[in-house]
Amino acid sequence: MPEDYRSALTAQNLVPLWPSLRSVLPPGKPAQRTKPVCWPYQALRPLLLQAGELTPIEKAERRVLVLANPGHGLQKMQASSTIYLGMQLLLPGEWAPAHRHTPNAVRMIVEGEGAYTTVEGERCPMSRGDLILTPTGLWHEHGHDGDKPVVWLDVLDLPLVYYMETSYVTEGKAQAVTAEAADRAYQRGGVVPAPAFVRAEQPFPMLRYPWLDVRAALQALATNQPDIEAVQVAYVNPETGADSQKILGFSALMLRPGERLDLPARSCAMVLHLIEGASDVKLEGHQFSLDEADTCCIPGYTPVTLANRSAEQSAFVFIADDAPLQKKLGLYEVRS
Repeated sequence: MPEDYRSALTAQNLVPLWPSLRSVLPPGKPAQRTKPVCWPYQALRPLLLQAGELTPIEKAERRVLVLANPGHGLQKMQASSTIYLGMQLLLPGEWAPAHRHTPNAVRMIVEGEGAYTTVEGERCPMSRGDLILTPTGLWHEHGHDGDKPVVWLDVLDLPLVYYMETSYVTEGKAQAVTAEAADRAYQRGGVVPAPAFVRAEQPFPMLRYPWLDVRAALQALATNQPDIEAVQVAYVNPETGADSQKILGFSALMLRPGERLDLPARSCAMVLHLIEGASDVKLEGHQFSLDEADTCCIPGYTPVTLANRSAEQSAFVFIADDAPLQKKLGLYEVRS
């Protein structure tokens, strides 16, 4: 195109589509910036503990190392196009002050005991493997009454909310604890508190999903349905059966001893975090050997194979993806 024509377009804030059409509408498969990447916990942990020595919680507010995908650029702090991951440290006696923000967050507890998250006055104890929700707009803070470091994996839909120019935080004061975690009221299949009397106005009735119960559900599923292809359970709203949050989805997968599981290519990228055991992750041109607390990211439209490295013990994997959002938008695909 002639330079004077380009200049005339620029002067009117206009851009020709045709030179870039196939970059935004590639044939057959989307262009992808998300790269396969793994964050081994044993390499990350010393750096996180060193952050605890270097930075007081009063200055940091949230002491976090972001798990950034190089395909998006480390400065963008994205694990995928829609998922933010951070490994957060809370030391004994510390308190991370109350705030609320527009991105939805969950906490997958990685290490330690004695810490808690208070969400809208509901105190949720934190133990390894527990999943705790802090949905959009709800006040939350973290405290630690134990004697050893506590670490958890933050999973947020921050990249999407930031891209939409709707991401912000409101600072608050310490919350008064008005209730203990309500998860016990929802731990029997088919039975929930009568909505006319309990939590009827709460869009997120269950904020804490204890790992002991999730693990037991996976083992029961494997025992009761030995021929099932994948031993997997989803984290859902116990009153509606819908996804536990609106944008990101969460599930737990059990790999039986020696099991190899081929997962089809799905349109959504996913994050895998190994809670227990040892597993190999294979995809096109890459292989990760996950040990406990390791985390990896798999791009969308990519088939992946999981293999339990132990012939005696099961392996347990936490999975996060943006399938709920893609399904709402009519974009979700599974390719054989």
